[in-house]
Amino acid sequence: MNKALKNPFVFTLFVFPGLVLFLMFFIYPIFSSIYYSFTSWNGVSDTVKYAGVRNFSKALTDERFWVSVKNNGWFILFSVFVQVPLIVLFSLLISNVKKLKGLYKTAVFMPSIMSTAVIGILWGFIYEPNIGLFNKLIGLLGIEPVYWLSDERFAMLSILITNAWQWTGFYIVMVLAAILSIPGELDEAAAIDGATGIQRATRITLPLIVPIISVVIMLSIAGAMKAADIVIVMTKGGPAGSTEVMATYMIKYAITNFKYGYGNTIAVLIFVFTLVVTALYQLLVARRTERIEY
Repeated sequence: MNKALKNPFVFTLFVFPGLVLFLMFFIYPIFSSIYYSFTSWNGVSDTVKYAGVRNFSKALTDERFWVSVKNNGWFILFSVFVQVPLIVLFSLLISNVKKLKGLYKTAVFMPSIMSTAVIGILWGFIYEPNIGLFNKLIGLLGIEPVYWLSDERFAMLSILITNAWQWTGFYIVMVLAAILSIPGELDEAAAIDGATGIQRATRITLPLIVPIISVVIMLSIAGAMKAADIVIVMTKGGPAGSTEVMATYMIKYAITNFKYGYGNTIAVLIFVFTLVVTALYQLLVARRTERIEY
């Protein structure tokens, strides 16, 4: 087998199918989107008119587009500064459970395998102004009902909470796997030396799982930039466009309004923004995270 793989023809034969799929479903769509982003086309007619940079100029001067960019920024900030700390906290708690650890892992992972449509509808009932769980709870404190999904002040926060609930369990399983892979001797030695549980968590466990936390942050950023389905299910970008994100903004123009050229312009901008954000994270943070061996 090793001798066969050293043959360039055999090697090419193995690589060729994957290369073809990569070109068809990744490289070609990217260049196709870039091409159509400079055109005025409705996605149906045979006539494709060259529009130059008018689409980009329109997008970059459109206030609603920048609202969608801001909302993607809220997704990133909420994921990094609220969701990730909770992920680490719950991972540490579950790792110290002595019984039914598998049950806890399954329970927290369940939301991430559920359909976003189901989760959106479920949380829609929780946020319901008249019979929703949240309003029932705050009603016990004498607070007036809150219109969580139809009030611009609370709609974005409500979506962020729902999105975090859906994906927190997926990342907990990743971080938990990293924690459980740490040799038990390190924790036992620290306990013998008199270190408390908090000291062992902050001075031994956390430093050793920094690389996986970095990966979780990276995935959270990527997920925040492509968020769309949860917004469509829960608010459709409303009220008054206050929860619009870049992906839903793109869908609205490319599919709903038959402005395929402009929709591709938004797709290219999403790609560029995602590339810039992830590159900055890699340069400023991720590269400083050294590979840890024990």
